[in-house]
Amino acid sequence: MVRLIYIALAGLGTLYLAVCAAMFAFQRSLLYYPQPRMLTAAASTMVLRVQGAQLNVTIRPHAGAKAILYFGGNGEDVSANLESFSKALPEYALYLLHYRGFGGSSGSPSEAANHSDARALFEKVHAQHPDVAVIGRSLGSGVAVRLAREVPVTRLLLVTPYDSIEEIAAAQYPYLPVKWLLLDRYESFKYAPGIRIPTTIIAAENDEVIPRANTEKLLARFPAGIASMTVIKGVGHNDIGTVSAYLATLQAALR
Repeated sequence: MVRLIYIALAGLGTLYLAVCAAMFAFQRSLLYYPQPRMLTAAASTMVLRVQGAQLNVTIRPHAGAKAILYFGGNGEDVSANLESFSKALPEYALYLLHYRGFGGSSGSPSEAANHSDARALFEKVHAQHPDVAVIGRSLGSGVAVRLAREVPVTRLLLVTPYDSIEEIAAAQYPYLPVKWLLLDRYESFKYAPGIRIPTTIIAAENDEVIPRANTEKLLARFPAGIASMTVIKGVGHNDIGTVSAYLATLQAALR
């Protein structure tokens, strides 16, 4: 009987290790959902060449000092925002980055690649537009907050943000040692204390992906008086961009 118990426990242990190994091997396919690009016209596309990849950036050129960099969610076609952003923010040049593997960009996405590519885009845009604001939505909020800590952007807007992907993953997979398995952590809470520019956090009232507690933890990490939060009523994580209150909040934050 004891021997059977040991055999059963060994089998369960082997199965658990196999599950952990599979999650480690395929974790990026669970985190990133590359989408094709809706807008492919040459006039609305800039090619950004970076080490190891060639990235597509959906753009709306506009002369002047002001520009916006936009970093989207893990399953977002960022080009879908171009029309609404162009109407709502007519005084800004727009640069919407398609991560590696997204929207025809080459390469494979990762946290390190996304941060490196975001910085390369900033440097290119900042050479033409000295006043650069950054918007990061969902996954992209982690890219945006780190960029804002490292380079001289003027405003930061975080849409449905989190404190860290590790915290979100640990809640979703409580039976796994996420801390030891996770490759891409996006630890926004580490960068928030160093932010010194006006920051607006935009949360969805019914967010079913990012718990409000995680967004509030991030808010609490910013220095006093730097960040404020607006909650858009009646929307969830994925449809927050479909209501007029969302664009109105962006407009107010960028005035």
